[in-house]
Amino acid sequence: MRTMETLNAPFARMIAAGLATLAIALLTGLAFAGWLNHGAEVFLTYTASGLAWCL
Repeated sequence: MRTMETLNAPFARMIAAGLATLAIALLTGLAFAGWLNHGAEVFLTYTASGLAWCL
């Protein structure tokens, strides 16, 4: 016999996966926004130290 817990298990997994995806998307967006705001300064700093070829 199926209980309410076994019926909700796939739903709970789907909610957890959705929240994890949302968190990853948020962090990626923040990293991209940071690169847009400070990318030139980061590149010039790497150029000054000779590490620009690493990018």
